[in-house]
Amino acid sequence: MKSIFNIDDKNDIINRIDQLHPDSKPLWGKMSVSQMLAHCIVPAQISTGDIPGKRNLFGILFGKLAKKRMVSDEPFKKNLPTDPSFVIKHSPDFYESQQTLKALIEKLYNTNKTELVQRKHPFFGKMTIDEWGLLNYKHFDHHLRQFGV
Repeated sequence: MKSIFNIDDKNDIINRIDQLHPDSKPLWGKMSVSQMLAHCIVPAQISTGDIPGKRNLFGILFGKLAKKRMVSDEPFKKNLPTDPSFVIKHSPDFYESQQTLKALIEKLYNTNKTELVQRKHPFFGKMTIDEWGLLNYKHFDHHLRQFGV
């Protein structure tokens, strides 16, 4: 199972981020490459604890059920719905977003795992280290595949 907490998997994600350029086009979806990078920053900040994730009623009711599918080995499907708080409508600076995301991935890799498992994911609730690692890896991988890297 891939994990952002595995050094090789983490380095693979960072190397793929480095392959992006400001005019990279998506193979599916509506986001520009800079919007995608900024979009990936938000859940990474929740994972690192930089911003709090608030649970909503939908997540409380359906999060546990959805988590089973999301933390399986199966890649995310194209055009999955996005939490409205993760939608980026402006056009962020590509290079700034690229560097910020890479720094957050390093921070997440080095995060205190004991503290991480004490946090609740805003949709899925309580998660193990393996679930946090896989979910983050799959999210980054999904969007990098979206842009052909």
